[in-house]
Amino acid sequence: MPRQVITPRKIADHVQRLGELYPPIDPSTVDRTIRRPELVKRRFGHVIDYLARVELEVDRNVLELLVLLPDVDDTNRTFFADVWQPQELQHGVVLDQLQQDLGRAPAEPHLDVSAKIKVLGALAHLKPIQDVARLLYYLTGASTERQAVLAYNQINRGLREMGETAISETIITPIKQQEPGHFAFYQMSATSMIQNNVLRPWQIFLARLLRERSYGLVGTNAMDKYKADMGGVVVDLGLDNDLEGYAREVGRVESRLLWAHQQGLQFPPYILKALRESVEKFYQRQLQTA
Repeated sequence: MPRQVITPRKIADHVQRLGELYPPIDPSTVDRTIRRPELVKRRFGHVIDYLARVELEVDRNVLELLVLLPDVDDTNRTFFADVWQPQELQHGVVLDQLQQDLGRAPAEPHLDVSAKIKVLGALAHLKPIQDVARLLYYLTGASTERQAVLAYNQINRGLREMGETAISETIITPIKQQEPGHFAFYQMSATSMIQNNVLRPWQIFLARLLRERSYGLVGTNAMDKYKADMGGVVVDLGLDNDLEGYAREVGRVESRLLWAHQQGLQFPPYILKALRESVEKFYQRQLQTA
């Protein structure tokens, strides 16, 4: 079967459809009825807390993109400013309200742009460096959105099993309907760069090097406390039962595009390493607070 060629027009049309099909969630449409709040809190409270914080960090993500991609085109700007940011922000708003309904404290998003981003941003006016940064942005987005899709699927399944149909149908289901479109944007954009040979071999090598050394799971922000929190999410959702399978799901785009020269590589090793580190930090913290 011939490969599908991803054109700029296809990506632009996809972004337009996302905006038309999925307006940001209106809090007035949410039914926050919870039948057994203590059970929901015990099973999913930490996960909802983590996801609420991550979704509310979208404002920082936009600032980082403006630093890394100063010459971004209209399609990308429309996606992250008019589609992705408004949708993700409302995800955070409704999840944060849900966790407060469960008796948990409001989310505290981390909104400081990291020093590493600022350093890379200082070089981003150079076209070859900006192209590398753009590919890394797409790969990070694909990895992040895939983690979100898997998490929301697990939460939705669990809530339905518990009979919590109100919050499942009016909060989690609308959120998880929007995330795959975000993933598709990043996947299409990264694929287009590789198909069209936008990067030279030395740029691909640099992208591999930077990705390997800077990879982080969604919301960890290179901080140990968030890594431990993410480990708790993985454990609470039962994803620690098959970390390699989870790594394969999360890393499939960059494995195909960035590491295609390594035959048989199912996922980049740094993804599994990050997962194991987070789970270990979670259990270490559990022992220290026991």
